[in-house]
Amino acid sequence: MTTIEARTLGEQIYQALEAAIVDDGLPPGTELPEVDLAEQYGTSRGPVREALRQLASDGLVVLRPRRGAVVRMLSRKEFLDAYQVREVLEVLAVCLAVPILTPVELDELDDLMERMGTAVFRDDIKMFFEANGDFHRFFVDHSGNERLQQLHLQLSRPMARYRRRSLALRGDLQSSFQEHEKIMVAVHAGDAELAADLTRTHISVPQHRLETLDDEEWDRMQTAPVPTGRSGGGR
Repeated sequence: MTTIEARTLGEQIYQALEAAIVDDGLPPGTELPEVDLAEQYGTSRGPVREALRQLASDGLVVLRPRRGAVVRMLSRKEFLDAYQVREVLEVLAVCLAVPILTPVELDELDDLMERMGTAVFRDDIKMFFEANGDFHRFFVDHSGNERLQQLHLQLSRPMARYRRRSLALRGDLQSSFQEHEKIMVAVHAGDAELAADLTRTHISVPQHRLETLDDEEWDRMQTAPVPTGRSGGGR
C-alpha cells in the first residue's frame, strides 16, 4: 500500500497522480476508480475525489457520471489546436522576455542549454524533454505578462504527457537541440524578433508533421511505448 501523509492528502494525491500521468505511468484511457485509489493511498475517498477534480480542471482527467474518472486521451484535432495556440503564446513570450532579460537570467538559460546538450550526448529523452520544457517556460515566466503565464499553464498541462511522444513528430534530439542553439544566439544578441521567428519555426516542425497524420496513426502514437533513449537519427 502506498501511504501518503495525513496532511493535505488531496494535494499530495493530486501531485502523485499528475506525475504518473505526465510520465505516462498512467497512459491515456486508464481508469481511475476512487475506491482503488483510496485503498492504494491509505485514505478515504474524499481526498481522492478532490485530487481527481483538480486533475479534471487541469485537463488531464475526464470525470464521467456514474462511470468514474479516466485519464484523458486528446484527439488529434485537440492536440493540433493546442499546438497552434502554444505557438502564439510562446512566440509572444519570447518577444516580451528577450528585451528585459538580465545577464543572470541569460546564464540560467545557458544552464538549460547545457542540460539539453548533456541529454543529447547521453541520448536521454526524458532528461532532454524536461530541460526543453524548462527552456520554453523560461520565456513565459520572464515575459512579465501574468495572463499569458496563466493561459500557457492551462494549455501545457494536458500536452505535457505527450512531450516525449512528440519526438516521433520532430525527428531526433540533435536536430531539436540545434534549433534551440539558433534561438539562443538570437537571444544573446538581444534580437527578439529573430528569436521569436526561430521559436515559431521550431514549434511548427512537429505541428506540420501532425497535420499529415490521420486519426488512426495518432491513436497508435498515443498508445505506443514511451521512448526513453536511443532516439535515432533523421527528421
